[in-house]
Amino acid sequence: MEPEHPVIDEWILGLTGVARPRVCFVPTASGDADGYVQRFYTAFEAMDARPSHLSLFRRTGADLRELVLRQHVIYVGGGNTPNLLAVWRVHGLDVILREAYARGVLLAGISAGALCWFEGGVTDGFGGYAPLCDGLGLLRGSFCPHWDGEPERQEVFHRAIAQRVLPEGIAADDGAAVRFVDGAPAEVHRSRPGARALRITAGGVAPL
Repeated sequence: MEPEHPVIDEWILGLTGVARPRVCFVPTASGDADGYVQRFYTAFEAMDARPSHLSLFRRTGADLRELVLRQHVIYVGGGNTPNLLAVWRVHGLDVILREAYARGVLLAGISAGALCWFEGGVTDGFGGYAPLCDGLGLLRGSFCPHWDGEPERQEVFHRAIAQRVLPEGIAADDGAAVRFVDGAPAEVHRSRPGARALRITAGGVAPL
């Protein structure tokens, strides 16, 4: 989201602990938009990584499991979360990603690419802000991106948690990234001062 200030992207690559890590972009949520893919290559080639991408809308004969499991990082782009989940499930990518997670591949993403790993959250993929309740569930609880910039999304998240439509969860401002280790939040990394990650419960809001 900040091509001129790639603090979080550099941090993600550093978490791998290897030189020139293999990082695979999954742009499903944007319909594999060509411009988005090109921006990914431009950014990550400049950071001395080995970028690739996985297209499902123009799928080749490549073995998805082999492609995913050889990566150090799977990086999922933003866009439409319900569409992303549906396409992944049709192609069996959801099962492969579960295996990658179990093997220690670092899973990352922004917006839809962050929401997808949780049990649910708030999406605008249905044409307006609404709860999404069928995420991959690799991380327990719910998630809300863009917390500081979209007040209506905040309202929907609070209401869904209060009504137990969604489990309690985490929200993040743009410019804040939450690292999970063994399924639990372990660190918040920021690309801008004051960017917050928050724990949202039926009882209120608290810093993560």
